[in-house]
Amino acid sequence: MHDVTSQAGFASPDLSAFCRLDELGLVAVGQRLEPDRAVLACRVVEPDQWCRRCGCEGVPRDTVTRRLAHEPFGWRPTSLEVIVRRYRCSGCGHVWRQGTSLAAEPRAKLSRRGLRWALEAIVVQHLSVARVAEGLGVAWDTANDAVLAEGRRVLIGDRARFDGVAAIGVDEHVWRHTRRGDKYVTVIIDLTAVRAGTGPARLLDMVAGRSKQAFKTWLADRDEAWRDGIEVVAMDGFTGFKTAAAEELPGAVAVMDPFYADVLVMPMSVVFALLRGLSGAVRSA
Repeated sequence: MHDVTSQAGFASPDLSAFCRLDELGLVAVGQRLEPDRAVLACRVVEPDQWCRRCGCEGVPRDTVTRRLAHEPFGWRPTSLEVIVRRYRCSGCGHVWRQGTSLAAEPRAKLSRRGLRWALEAIVVQHLSVARVAEGLGVAWDTANDAVLAEGRRVLIGDRARFDGVAAIGVDEHVWRHTRRGDKYVTVIIDLTAVRAGTGPARLLDMVAGRSKQAFKTWLADRDEAWRDGIEVVAMDGFTGFKTAAAEELPGAVAVMDPFYADVLVMPMSVVFALLRGLSGAVRSA
């Protein structure tokens, strides 16, 4: 029988590569298929045998198991049972574990690939947190807490997102469909790349409420050099936003035309899909 695998660019089957464990510093050493999930036994690739206190070499002591929800394959939840070696220092007696930071954040219940899958499922595929939790095989709170923390880190924690901004868009949206709490959020979008024809819009920030004061306070919190660099503010017909922009960005031009309105539609829809998924008030399946 003619073997065409090498000619077609195929490599030998590799479970670690297929499940993208190599990106996490892990290698698969076993598998178990259960009725409701697949479980992969893994070990940490890097030995990590040197003492972090005195630098002496450690002696293997025992192992512990860290369990992580991983990205599903074929919508069957996949769990990782990571075998983590513990060492005792031959010099000072200090005990430590192999580092697993490539695989997951400390005390996290989702692997980094599982967390990335959850974010993409909510933001790109517009799935609910309930559906994401089902795909990961975890509780709703586990999925929601993990995605909320990562969303804040990726979207709001990146201070570099303010660099080079010359055109912004502002709009309000109903994001909480409950009787309690503020239903509105003000969203500020970077339109610099759209205006220049070099790329898409980017999220800058989200502020609770939809008042003039909410937007004015946000603008006032930016440094003077940043405010002086804003040339265009695109907005809807709400006079509060226009007044806030006039007071805090006197050198900017306020615009409201079909072009900027259309530009805001797609980034807003993505943002609000994320908000709906991240919101603790929304638990619809």
